[in-house]
Parts: sequence; C-alpha cells; structure tokens
Amino acid sequence: MPALSFTWLGHSTFLFTSPGGKRLLIEPWVASNPACPESAKKLGHLDLILITHGHSDHAGDAVAIARATGAHVIANYEICLWLESKGIQNTAPMGCGGTQRIGDIAITMVTATHTSSIEDDGKVIPLGSPGGFVIRFEDGLTIYFAGDTDVFGDMRLIGEMFRPTIAFLPIGDRFTMGPAGAARAVDFLGVKQVVPMHYGTFPFLTGTVPAAARSSWSRSWCRCWS
Repeated sequence: MPALSFTWLGHSTFLFTSPGGKRLLIEPWVASNPACPESAKKLGHLDLILITHGHSDHAGDAVAIARATGAHVIANYEICLWLESKGIQNTAPMGCGGTQRIGDIAITMVTATHTSSIEDDGKVIPLGSPGGFVIRFEDGLTIYFAGDTDVFGDMRLIGEMFRPTIAFLPIGDRFTMGPAGAARAVDFLGVKQVVPMHYGTFPFLTGTVPAAARSSWSRSWCRCWS
C-alpha cells in the first residue's frame, strides 16, 4: 500500500492522498488564499472535505469546492446546516468525541480552543464549536490535525488515546498558540513529526518554524511545501 502523501496549499489548507488513494482536502480555502500557488488552485477530484471551524480563512471556499467536486463534507453540525442552506447536500456532520468511517478511513473530531463563525451577506453567523481531527488512514497511520487552537492539557489525552504519528499544529500566534505553545503541544502529544501551519500568511502571524524549533520542548519539525 502506498504511503500517505500531502501537500501544503498555504496557511492551514492541506491536500492529502491516503494510502488507499482517497483525496482529502482539509480547510477549503484556496481562491483568495495569498499563500496558495496559482498552480494548486485547480484541485481536481476530491473524495472528502474536512472543516475544523467556520472562519473564512479555513472554510471560505467550502461551498464552491463542495459544489464543484461533489465530495463528502465533514464538519460540525452547524457548519453542515449552513452548507445545506447553500445547496450542498453531501454533508456528514459530527461533534467532538464522535468518530465516523468513510470507507477504511476513521475520522474523530476532538476539541479545540477557538471560535467558529462566518460572515455571510454582511452578517456574522455563529457556526457551532471549533474542533480538530484525528484521522486514522487505511494502513493504520494516524495524524492529529489541530485546527486553530491554543495548547490545552487534554492534548495529553489525545496522545494517549490515539497515538498519532504526525501532528499538524498552528504556530502563528495572536489568534492561535505561538511557537512555544505549539512546542509544548508536541510534548503533550508525543508525536514523532510535526507540520507547522497557520503562520506567515499575514504580517500579524509572527510565529516561525525556527522559533518553535528552538523551544526546549521541540522534537521533529518539518516544512511541507506545495
């Protein structure tokens, strides 16, 4: 079975190809994403779209991409209801603590410390609680995708229960944890590899990979370019 592969499309958007050949897009924001290369904005076939929360820099293209691809959209109940109000019917809502299987891929939603809303027609619409995802792929490899969050003590529990190998963690600071917090999260999770995200897209996201790597809690940081 082929190994998991993934491409960073900028900010917190990633395109995964699972060992079983499924294509997953996490955080559908490409059209106005200043960190997404033009060559990567044509996504082609997708099987799944995962959304951690409703903010436009994570879900801004959810409607357009879901409509164009017909992919299953996995998100919290409120985000799925909002998508359905836009004509998207292929949704699979879930909540923190829940697990669902799409073929041989198991997806668990876990908590995150953040907010969730979207601006729609000039109004701010609350879209439930934010979350993260633990994904167990067909070959047993497990990843933790934190979404936007601060570090929190129950990351230890995520590490104990799911034993993820790779963690995708925000490091940008200001709206999420910064490098020191993310490095402490690595310690809590016990992961072997870390992929930084949600940094450098805008001037106020000041966290950097070198700053995280310098932390006394750091382990194995890697950059993943598209």
